[in-house]
Amino acid sequence: IGEQVSLKCSFKSSSPITESLTVDWTYRPLTGGHMETIFHYQSVPYPTTVGKFKDRISWVGNVAKGDASIAIQSPVMSDNGTFICSVKNPPDV
Repeated sequence: IGEQVSLKCSFKSSSPITESLTVDWTYRPLTGGHMETIFHYQSVPYPTTVGKFKDRISWVGNVAKGDASIAIQSPVMSDNGTFICSVKNPPDV
């Protein structure tokens, strides 16, 4: 609670890393409900501009090193839930 938390995500790809690579982070609350996209990356980071994680997510990854991690500032108990990292590097998915 209150301290920045890192959500780690690592990947390997059989294709060279290009600007076509995308990273999507989705979130579903512990209480259930719909998945929501909270972060998108394609060449540059696109943190969400709406919802509970607005202005609290930062990119800490390095796709050249197979790292697609993010950080969440000022976490609270209600942030608990399922976080999913999805990396696509066409043609390797």
